[in-house]
Amino acid sequence: MDNLNSSPSPVLRDAFSSGKTKPYSFRLLQLNAILQMLEEHEADFIEALNKDMFETVLSEMITVKNEFLILSVCAFLPQISLLDNCFVQKEPVGVVLIVGGWTFPIEQSLIPMIGAVAAGNCVILKPSENSSQAANLLQILLPQYMDTVSKKGGMMIKTSIFLHICVSWFPGDRTIGKQVLQVAAKKLTPVSLVLGGKNPCYVDKLCDLRVAARRIAWARFINAGQNTLAPEYVLCHPDLKERLIHELRNCVREFYGHNPRESPDYGRMACTEQYQRVKDLLSTGQVAFGGETDDGDLYIAPTVLTDVQEPDAIMEHEILGPILPILTTQTLDEAIDFINKRDRPMTIYVYSGNQEVISQIMHRTSSGSFCSNDSMIQNLNTSLPCGGIGNSGIGIYRGKYSFNTFSHRRACVLRTTTAECVTHLRYPPYTEKTPEHGLSNDAKHDHV
Repeated sequence: MDNLNSSPSPVLRDAFSSGKTKPYSFRLLQLNAILQMLEEHEADFIEALNKDMFETVLSEMITVKNEFLILSVCAFLPQISLLDNCFVQKEPVGVVLIVGGWTFPIEQSLIPMIGAVAAGNCVILKPSENSSQAANLLQILLPQYMDTVSKKGGMMIKTSIFLHICVSWFPGDRTIGKQVLQVAAKKLTPVSLVLGGKNPCYVDKLCDLRVAARRIAWARFINAGQNTLAPEYVLCHPDLKERLIHELRNCVREFYGHNPRESPDYGRMACTEQYQRVKDLLSTGQVAFGGETDDGDLYIAPTVLTDVQEPDAIMEHEILGPILPILTTQTLDEAIDFINKRDRPMTIYVYSGNQEVISQIMHRTSSGSFCSNDSMIQNLNTSLPCGGIGNSGIGIYRGKYSFNTFSHRRACVLRTTTAECVTHLRYPPYTEKTPEHGLSNDAKHDHV
């Protein structure tokens, strides 16, 4: 592991070239070290997350531990081919750059790192400065538990860092994602991007509205809405809108009380810049409930907006905050057309008791993932990949998909020279040949 920002150190490249990261025993040792670090310092991580987000996100610890379990148990099964001696060998790509995300600073740093380490790579880890407490804790603890060749802080996305990078993993918005691609392209460095997007949530008349509201509210307002998989807007029939708003308001009161600002379970914006950006979005449409802010506390209340128009800024950019616009459509076809007119999102949600409605949306739209009658739950399943499509991201990760992302699949054929009686047919001259044609006396004798 390395925490560099400039070009990777020769020590790191030499460490990979020595082959020390390739043995199964070394990889498992490093993965066990990550798990040990999490178990011994769980209280420290929770405290750091509280200081960064003012909210304890236990799901971060759980998902990282699940990632360890799936890769430490399953990633190193022998590659046994049933087709004679033809097989695919997975080998590490080399030095991997992982830039951690700020919305889930532990998860979005360690989960891709676990995949890269499991595949046998050297890793340059750059946690997000927007979650400074979590980033500092990772930089302090990881060298105490893992094999570390260099400890340096700070990094800028510039051409030099990609000089000896084999794969990079980056979460962020589309603007920065395009910049990363441009820089990486100069060195032909493969890049995996998790960019988010406008995740639609269709609420059908035939659904349990109270359950739907609970699950939507939980996903939208957890971490104060700072989550790329949260529902970005709701589409529903006009007759359903007021009832849905009523249920959402009840859910917010149930989760956070009558004043969410006083709830220990409700978060704050990660930084002043993020706070001001999300606060400006409150001028869109009409506030159905919520809308309160506090500049000194970086607080934005759980908010539902109505009368939002398609060209409004809140419908053009990812919210990453505790605001949920509700738009109406008359028919299912109209809702599907609305979704398909926009860039393909990270995920699509639909709440309905009608399987035909679910099937129609799933098969007539495209997204990084899809979930019916719940929100964000697909991200907790380590057997499923996580990632976007089109403008919402490039590449996938989680579990075995992380292992594959950070591995080169090498096609291998191991042959002998005893089958020349058959393979000689490929040699010129291309005239009719007998099985013995072109064979040496020894080969003919072997054939007989």
